Amino acid sequence: MNTKTPSLTDQYSHKIKSVEDLSLILGPHPRKKKVIMCHGVFDVVHPGHLRHLIYAKSKADILVASLTADKHINKGQYRPHIPQDLRALNLAAYEIVDYVIIDTNGTPIKNISKLQPDFFAKGYEYTADGLPEKTQEEADMLHAYGGEIIFTPGDVVYSSSKLIDLAPPAIKIEKLLAFMESEKLTFDSLRSCLDRFKGKKVHVVGDTIVDSYTQTAMIGGQTKTPTMSVLYERRDDYIGGAAVVAEHLRAAGAEVLFSTVLGDDALKEFVLEGLKKSGVQCHPVIDPTRPTTNKNAIVAGGYRLLKVDTLDNRSISDDIVQKLAQAISATLCDAVVFSDFRHGLFNRRTIPRLIEAIPAGVYKVADSQVASRWGNITEFKGFDLITPNEREARFALADQDSGIRPLASALYDAAECKTLILKLGERGVLTCRDNNHESLESFAVVDSFVDRVVDAVGAGDALLAYATLAMLETGKDTVATILGSLAAACECECDGNIPVTPDDVRRKIDMVERQAKYH
Repeated sequence: MNTKTPSLTDQYSHKIKSVEDLSLILGPHPRKKKVIMCHGVFDVVHPGHLRHLIYAKSKADILVASLTADKHINKGQYRPHIPQDLRALNLAAYEIVDYVIIDTNGTPIKNISKLQPDFFAKGYEYTADGLPEKTQEEADMLHAYGGEIIFTPGDVVYSSSKLIDLAPPAIKIEKLLAFMESEKLTFDSLRSCLDRFKGKKVHVVGDTIVDSYTQTAMIGGQTKTPTMSVLYERRDDYIGGAAVVAEHLRAAGAEVLFSTVLGDDALKEFVLEGLKKSGVQCHPVIDPTRPTTNKNAIVAGGYRLLKVDTLDNRSISDDIVQKLAQAISATLCDAVVFSDFRHGLFNRRTIPRLIEAIPAGVYKVADSQVASRWGNITEFKGFDLITPNEREARFALADQDSGIRPLASALYDAAECKTLILKLGERGVLTCRDNNHESLESFAVVDSFVDRVVDAVGAGDALLAYATLAMLETGKDTVATILGSLAAACECECDGNIPVTPDDVRRKIDMVERQAKYH
């Protein structure tokens, strides 16, 4: 008979309690069975932690391990490395630990008051130079009802931060599995979602860019002047910017209309022909006063020596704004995607008029890139989904110091959006799911699943496309976060901004599932 092996969640989640439930289980102080409580981050559980827990358990009948919630950890911009749900399961897996709570407060004072443990265990290092102010507050709270603070032996002391600095934990599979289990998702449900993208109608509005790569061979330098000399080999052109967002959506199975502004030049024909081959219906507004935006990288021996941009970033005219607004209001679709690269189409003057044209009930998505240092994602207020990267978020909020979770919370509130997927490059993505930033479920984190980075250009475009369709199909930001992240990983593994297909994402899902089963 086949039996399913219980997951980590199934085996140990019964030990993880809310403070309210645990208070009822333990009963009021004094009680027959002695209770001792430990509190910490437990980002990486090491021998020092284990000795601390063993000693604490020897002093009482019941050991409660309390851990700091993600939102209160500020030891680094990207801490904790292990999310609170997985840290709680790690502690619950220890036989000596009877109960685990996730402390949503900044300090354990409130939970000490609610649970009234007989003892509160602190590490030996806290007494090295006398009691710190916060430890004294904890001691005073314990003494108020007859509890006692206990200091555990300190002959084995390690620092989680120092261990993490040496080598951040590689637990992307474990984090993903814990996240999927908590949301009752399976790999098959992800595949099934991909199958249902066909027929979704999406209207993309944004700046078209032609990304060019001029391949050369290094000849040498001039002896009289500091001039490099290269031999021209070939030039490869790719449709980019908002146009490739449209191509990603079409490759995923959606019916796509693309509204953009093009110059009256040869690159216009290249774009229109390429979009036609991709199956994207294009509604171009031709502006003969500006060139089609082109970014040409000069490459020698695999290294980019120089980038030559041909563009005009001045604002589009009122007449063009009106034409785009009419196209937006007249198009029947499930979602409108504003893909802003700040090359004249979107700015403070045009954005309100274009947003006003969006039909009622249409799902609204925005991505504003700030390579030109002028874009600001918060100008797209009230959208259902926004997908900036960390740099764009920090630019929008003029914040270079905050940790990732406070940064995401602040941007979510400033943009007044419903879902924020914050792209973190090689660190993956963080999704802010609602405005209750105090909630344990407010954030979702998925690491990057790139096997080998070939070209990261366009990863955000792939994420934008697949996250949008996942939200349309399921309404679940969890599915959008995972599929968007996997699509971005697929894009990073190919040269050039090539549209990602569902088969590409399925192969990535298969690979991750094989790794998960091995784990």
